[in-house]
Amino acid sequence: MVLSWQIVRFQLKETFAIAYGNYTFREALIVTLQKNGNKGYGECTSIDYYHISLSDFEQILSKIKSQIESQNIIHPTDFYSFLLRLDLPSFLRSALDCAYWDLFGKLEKKNFLELNNIDFKKLPESSITISVDSLENQIKKIEKSAWTKFKVKCNHFDEKDIVRLLELDKNLALDSNGSFTKENCIWLENKEAVSKFSYLEQPMKPGVEHYEILHADKFANWMADEDCQGASVIKDLQKHYQSINIKLVKCGGLTPALEMISVAKELNFKIMLGCMTESSIGISAGAVLAPFCDYADLDGANLIANDIAKGSEIVNGKIHLSESDGLGIKLR
Repeated sequence: MVLSWQIVRFQLKETFAIAYGNYTFREALIVTLQKNGNKGYGECTSIDYYHISLSDFEQILSKIKSQIESQNIIHPTDFYSFLLRLDLPSFLRSALDCAYWDLFGKLEKKNFLELNNIDFKKLPESSITISVDSLENQIKKIEKSAWTKFKVKCNHFDEKDIVRLLELDKNLALDSNGSFTKENCIWLENKEAVSKFSYLEQPMKPGVEHYEILHADKFANWMADEDCQGASVIKDLQKHYQSINIKLVKCGGLTPALEMISVAKELNFKIMLGCMTESSIGISAGAVLAPFCDYADLDGANLIANDIAKGSEIVNGKIHLSESDGLGIKLR
């Protein structure tokens, strides 16, 4: 098995504005694993508020390259156990885990769904992100869009804006990226109309001292994002959140995401498969888990102007899973 990688700069179609800042481009590390002429691909994005350094990842890959290349082709869950022993950051571990699932499926001539006996009749529809802006501009984007589900970003609490959004005849979710206060959340979860939002994602900064004031049995469908990094914390969230957002780079890849889904379903959580602003490499990896999910937020590749890959597609919110082997990823 041969390991290679490259850093790619993705230009965004428009400024991506969230509570953490404004972004006009993203950089991503693309990992390739090759065997017998087949190539598997994985991706992780540079995220400043997660303190992700792709140059650090390149140095790590240089150090572990020989260890990875000396591995025999084994089942992906066994390969993941090997990755855990390398003590890698979750973003990098995810890129390698996804690349291996893609390669393994191509070698076995089976796609991810076949490899995991996943059968489905219906897929959730993906939302598209509406960046932080004046409410008027956000509403204009919503009304012009061909998508039917929207995740509206905000960087502060404004009661008038909340009420105005709730008056729209649209399928909306709210994501404050941790910018709400305790008082804001108390107001939201006790207002019956707020149940019209599909979910309210990561209302406050991550941490037990924040989410303990949230109540899962009130009107707000609170969704944990940064507060839910892996399967071990899910039970602790049960009294406070109804839903969790699983992102591959956050938890470490497809293999741990499958474990998170199993635990979350046992505890009756609603599940969303989320993404970063990433190419069709990252989106194709996430999309294969959509059959397990209640919500999807897989618009990442739709936000960039220079996608480098093809695979599963999200067309106006509809998820079209690739039927090709592995994760169905091909470079353009």
